[in-house]
Amino acid sequence: MPARDSFHSVMRIGPVQIGTHRDRTGRIAHAAVCTADRCGWSADYSSRTAAQLAARTHRCTAR
Repeated sequence: MPARDSFHSVMRIGPVQIGTHRDRTGRIAHAAVCTADRCGWSADYSSRTAAQLAARTHRCTAR
């Protein structure tokens, strides 16, 4: 049975949202996702600090 994919501790930095979730192996992971139209950028990180850094330095090409 697949694990429930729910995000908590969601925060926004510019157009990027960061959320904490459990990955397939049950470890805590942090996802950073750009919410701008036609951007499509997203990435998973093992630490929240790395996700925040990626969100702060993300340059969206779909402006």
